[in-house]
Amino acid sequence: MGPGLRRDDIENRRRMTPDHPPITDKTAFIRANTRLRPVPLAPEIVLHVADEAVPLWHKTEEELGEAGLPPPFWAFAWAGGQALGRHILDNADLVRGKIVLDLASGSGLVGIAAMKAGATAVTVADIDSFACAAAALNATENGVTLATCERDLLGADEPGAWDVILAGDIFYERDTAQRAFDFLSGNAARGATVLIGDPGRSYLPRDKLRRIADYSVPVTRDLEDTEIKQTAVWSLLQPA
Repeated sequence: MGPGLRRDDIENRRRMTPDHPPITDKTAFIRANTRLRPVPLAPEIVLHVADEAVPLWHKTEEELGEAGLPPPFWAFAWAGGQALGRHILDNADLVRGKIVLDLASGSGLVGIAAMKAGATAVTVADIDSFACAAAALNATENGVTLATCERDLLGADEPGAWDVILAGDIFYERDTAQRAFDFLSGNAARGATVLIGDPGRSYLPRDKLRRIADYSVPVTRDLEDTEIKQTAVWSLLQPA
């Protein structure tokens, strides 16, 4: 994806990407531009990800825009998602038998972990249709089934019917962070359990959360400027 491209840089690129004819076969595109790899912190899960050996990794922001490709959040196992996925796999009672939402799902890593841990049903939600296609493909590779949702749930007027909402690495940009917190708070107020995986992003509302676990997550240096990212799992405090 070009050396030094960070998550907030990718979000800025999302806003500037011009309109182009869509890639019609998203699954074929994902297969052609990724490799199936185990997740470093959760090797029982495999994902289609970009690495240094495939063309998608080397594309610059300008090339992505010219190709009409939205920033490929879905092509990487981000630290927050890895930590949250590991936590769910190791603490299956959090999701077993429950209806789960994986918010801003990207690759679908966290949703897949929830299904493997025994969730009754999981919806992965991402406004990028490539992410939904990647999540569905990754789910198949892992022998689970997910529902996908491309609707912007952060703009929903009413809370959903989920028992558990999982959000990996969503508090990286100011406006998105505020909208995400409002959405998560509304669902927590009606009784949903909210769990967040975050590697220290700038807009994480720490004063409204409870830290419940810590992980040292192997990541790609070009994405995070480090090979190990210290990452926490948080729960959102329900209103008294």
